[in-house]
Amino acid sequence: MKNIIAFTISLLIISFLYADQKRDIMLPDMSIKLLDGKNTRLSNLLEDGPILVEFWATWCAPCKKEMIFLEEFHQKYAETGFRVLAISTDSPKSMSKVKSYIRAKKHTFLVGLDPNQEVAKKMNAMIMPTVLLIDRNRKVSWYHQGFVPGDEKEIESQILRLLDSYSILESKK
Repeated sequence: MKNIIAFTISLLIISFLYADQKRDIMLPDMSIKLLDGKNTRLSNLLEDGPILVEFWATWCAPCKKEMIFLEEFHQKYAETGFRVLAISTDSPKSMSKVKSYIRAKKHTFLVGLDPNQEVAKKMNAMIMPTVLLIDRNRKVSWYHQGFVPGDEKEIESQILRLLDSYSILESKK
């Protein structure tokens, strides 16, 4: 039993250290296919301000719970130029479920499609959900994997920290 506890603690420490290494990474200006069929570039999405990117799938229950809060943040901070982009990593066979799910939940944030997980691999997002906060220079300012109740407070705190670093909140008041 002690070995299991020690292993679990070691795993947690390693994952925290690994997640911290993903901060301050400059992302390439990649192309992202949107739900409406159009393609855009990461740099285009960042023109008005920072963006939160969530990698999710229709089969992922924690992703769906997190998306409720992401919708709130998308609407709450939209006037600052902040946006949310939820990129579905559903398989090509499951892509039809994405559009119906987004419509049913009335999400207004941007939705991207990544059926072959090419974008997810470039952003080291192979665990669902994965959230990245990206500044206007394509630099990852915060990286988080998984979702449990209460994580929404940390997500909003990180959004505010990023917006504050640009003095966006002050200039929009």
